[in-house]
Amino acid sequence: MHTAIYIFHLQWNEVAKLFRAGMPLRKHRQHFRVYANCFTAVAAVDWLHELLRNNSNFGPDVTRQQTVQLLKTFLKNHVIEDVKGRWGCEDFEDNCHLYMFPSLLKGIPHCPLVSGPASVKKSFSMREKEGFKCRSSKKLDKDTVENVVRSKQDMETEPVSEVVQPRVLTEEEIQDVWRGITLTHLQKTLGLTSLEVVLDPRHINPQNIVYNMTIVNKHGVVTLEDKTDDLPHWVLSAMKGLANWPKYDASQPSYPGFERDVFKTVSDYFYSLPRPILTSEYYKLFVNILGLLQPQLEQVAIEALQLCTLFLPPASRRKLQLLMRMISRMSQNMDLPRLHDAIATHTLMAHMFSHCVLGCKEEMDLDELLATRLVSFLMDHHQEILQVPVYLQNAVQDHIAYLRKVQTDQHQRV
Repeated sequence: MHTAIYIFHLQWNEVAKLFRAGMPLRKHRQHFRVYANCFTAVAAVDWLHELLRNNSNFGPDVTRQQTVQLLKTFLKNHVIEDVKGRWGCEDFEDNCHLYMFPSLLKGIPHCPLVSGPASVKKSFSMREKEGFKCRSSKKLDKDTVENVVRSKQDMETEPVSEVVQPRVLTEEEIQDVWRGITLTHLQKTLGLTSLEVVLDPRHINPQNIVYNMTIVNKHGVVTLEDKTDDLPHWVLSAMKGLANWPKYDASQPSYPGFERDVFKTVSDYFYSLPRPILTSEYYKLFVNILGLLQPQLEQVAIEALQLCTLFLPPASRRKLQLLMRMISRMSQNMDLPRLHDAIATHTLMAHMFSHCVLGCKEEMDLDELLATRLVSFLMDHHQEILQVPVYLQNAVQDHIAYLRKVQTDQHQRV
């Protein structure tokens, strides 16, 4: 037995959980029928092969054929089944055959063939006969004829639907979905075999991810339900004035150097914060992303930062969003007087806010150059980085919808 297969058995729960959580489910048409929430065999091989190659328990030497062998094991042990509800064998091949997760079907039996009460079988049989009789009395189009003449074997292997109540997910289960899918996407984006080298999983609070993704205004900026952690009104007013200069509040005073005084007020507030906006727990993570700040890896860095900033407490993410919007507008505003006689506004912004954005527990370990580079990159790409990632939202919503459709294991046994 191959080493990768042996390791797989040791890590069965982990791999199965990642596969179920991340494998994309779509609608597919086969033999004039449409199957929802399923996937092709080749798509499963593609996705799982990539996952295994980037997993520390397997590594880049895992071959596509070994991945097929793992999926054969999945099929044999009912981790997956074909769209007819068949499983228990190892005839999985790298082709376009359709598969799905068992719990997607209604009334899944414990054997590959559908069985049920005699009354159900009789009712089904009568509907078949009535259907043929009705169709034979009128002219049929080509598609209808082809659907009618499906083989008897196909008819017998179709699952008999039962009306069941959708599964009710707990809040903890929903948060686990958000956490799992977000971390899976981040690991794949960074190309790491394990996130543990840059991140302590204990620091990830799924409630932050959910809040930052869902409690936002029309611009994607986090809205705080608890206003005690929000920016003071006078700071928000000052930031708005600088971001929209010279369209400031007419009731405010105006004199030479007024903009510098307002800017100092804002910068002093951010320097007075008890901890950096990108909390020190994630310092190592953000420093590692700085290695991606190269022209050819720019989009990867944007996607990585987009995911990482979701880990922040909502109040911190809101501060980051509003600060980056302000300094970005200021650095591009040709009407704004220079805030420093010798330093360009863009450079000044990056240096001025580097310490209050990125920090570590030991101040002596902070690399000021790295912090400045990060702030500069955030400032230039804040609209992409700090928006709600729609692809992640869709992936989570699709998986939650899938989980809500499944029956409990207890109902399946009944």
